[in-house]
Amino acid sequence: MGANQKTAIEAYVIDKVKEKREELGLSQAELAAQLDVSNGFIGQVESSKSPTKYNLNHLNKLAIVFKCSVKDFIPDKPLK
Repeated sequence: MGANQKTAIEAYVIDKVKEKREELGLSQAELAAQLDVSNGFIGQVESSKSPTKYNLNHLNKLAIVFKCSVKDFIPDKPLK
């Protein structure tokens, strides 16, 4: 795996967040503003070419923004 590639679990979490963001009709910039991160941060996270990813603090804030559980972003069973 190259330095810029995300692991399976990281990609899973990012995909789940993106799904929720799109369900709510939020742009990347709107979500970035709510998370208090830079305008391009969400785009970097969602790009397969960037090593940028969410950390636990981001996931906690995302759960607040989306009014859900942090667990909603994480798979029920470990990924192999």
